[in-house]
Amino acid sequence: MLRVYGLWVHKGRVLLSKERFAGRDMVKFPGGGLEFGEGLIDGLCREWREETGLSPVQPQHLYTTDFFQESAFHPGVQLISVYYLFEQVQEPAQAFLESAEMKGRDKELFFWKDISALQSGMLTFPIDQKVALLLKEKMA
Repeated sequence: MLRVYGLWVHKGRVLLSKERFAGRDMVKFPGGGLEFGEGLIDGLCREWREETGLSPVQPQHLYTTDFFQESAFHPGVQLISVYYLFEQVQEPAQAFLESAEMKGRDKELFFWKDISALQSGMLTFPIDQKVALLLKEKMA
């Protein structure tokens, strides 16, 4: 299973998502599953539009899973996740930039976290946890 995520970095903070799926609360980077026929950037932009109403501008590859990870929701299925980093989104971004917390669509809540205070244990999934550490190293 292939998934794609975006890390929007602005003024030393990264946008995170709190959501509930399949009866499980989680904190993660915004993004999700790639649909058949999509390229990675197309899937990233679609996921971000669906979740936030925003589209990443000039996403740059940050990380692709380099260890085995079984899907938390589909036992027996291997998960590969691709992460992109970006600093701008297409408008309307003002509400996300000004608000400490911003309700998303459906059952998601988006919030900013200072990268300097970001700890891997704040994120639910092992791949996101690794990416949090990579982001801290990159932005240090």
